[in-house]
Amino acid sequence: MSQAGEPLFPTFVVGSLPRPVWVRELIERRKRGEVSAAAAARVLDDAIPAAIRMQEAAGLDYVSDGEWRRESYVKVFADAVAGFEPDLIAGGRGAAYPAVTQPLRQERAIALDEARFVQRSTTRRTLTAVPSPYTIARRMWSPEHSIAAYATREDFMEACIPIINGELQRLTSLGVDAIQLDDPWLALLVDPDYRARMEIEDVDHEIEMAVQGVNGAVEGVDHPLISVHLCHAHANRQHSTRGPYDLIVRALGRMNVHRFAMEFATPDAGGIEVLAQFPEDKLLGLGAIDHTDINVETPETVVERAEAAMRYVPAERLTLNPDCGFAPSSINPMDLDEAYLKLRALCDGADLLKSRHGGDAA
Repeated sequence: MSQAGEPLFPTFVVGSLPRPVWVRELIERRKRGEVSAAAAARVLDDAIPAAIRMQEAAGLDYVSDGEWRRESYVKVFADAVAGFEPDLIAGGRGAAYPAVTQPLRQERAIALDEARFVQRSTTRRTLTAVPSPYTIARRMWSPEHSIAAYATREDFMEACIPIINGELQRLTSLGVDAIQLDDPWLALLVDPDYRARMEIEDVDHEIEMAVQGVNGAVEGVDHPLISVHLCHAHANRQHSTRGPYDLIVRALGRMNVHRFAMEFATPDAGGIEVLAQFPEDKLLGLGAIDHTDINVETPETVVERAEAAMRYVPAERLTLNPDCGFAPSSINPMDLDEAYLKLRALCDGADLLKSRHGGDAA
C-alpha cells in the first residue's frame, strides 16, 4: 500500500515547526493590527523557505511550510471564514480561541496559498494540513456565544463540512501530495478526566460526530493520500490529556481516509498493543519522535519503535512521523534546532529500517 514510486518507511512532518521568536512576534503584531497582513506575508515569504530547507536537510520525504503563517492549526479556519469573534473562548496555558457568533461565510481559501507557495519552494513531496470539522466544532463553538448562530455544536459542524470539503477539492486540484485533517479532539476523548471536564456524557455520540465530520470532508475528493492526525494536544511540552486509543481505534476503520498519523512515542499515548485493532486497510503514520521530550532520539530508537509497531502493522503500511507538529500554536515555545535534530534522527532511522527490511535508502 506504499505510494507509487516510494520506498518503504517514507517520512512525514506532521505540519508545524517551531517558529523563531521574531516570527512569533510578527504573528502577534499582525493579529493586533500593528502590521498589515500583506506586509507580514512579504516577510514570511522570505522566511519560510528556510523552514523548508531545514526539513530537506533533515531528509524528510514530505515537507510543509512549517505552518509559520498561522496563529494556530485550528484558528486558520476562522482566519479564512467570517462569522467568528476572536478570543472569546479560554484555552489552556493562556491561549484564547475565536467563537462562532454569526452564520459562516467563507472569504478566502484556508490553506491553498500556503500549499502553492510550498510547491514552488521545494522538489520534495508536500503536505498541507487543515483542521477537521469535529475539532473546529469542539474548539470554536460555545453555548455562551454561539447559540444565536448555530443552536447546537452539531449544527455548527454541519456548516463547517462543506467548507473543508471545498478546500480539500482545491488542494487536490493543485496537486498537493498529502492532505492532512487535524483531529486531535477525537483523541482527547480517550481520557476520562477530559470527558468529565468537558461534561461529555455520550462519548459514542462524540466519536460518531468525528467520523461523520471526516467522511463529509472527504466526500467526492479524489486524492490518493488523505491522512487524519490524532494526538493528545500539547503546549510547552505538556499534553492536555493522556490514555491509550482503545476507545476510538475501531472507529478509525469507518473513516474514508488512507492514513492515520498517531502519537505513540510519548508514554501519554499508552502502549503500542492497541495496534492489534488497527484497521487492516489503512496506513499507519507512526509517531516515532516524542516532540515533548527535550532529549533527541537516536536513529536506533526510531528503529526500535517502528519494529515494535511492525508486530501489528506490516512494513508496507508503515510511514514515520513525529508524534505531532512541534508548534501547532505560534505561542508554543519550542526550539527549532532541536526539531531539526529530531527530524534528522527520524530520517536516519528510516534509512536503517530500509537496510534491514528492504527498500532503497534515500
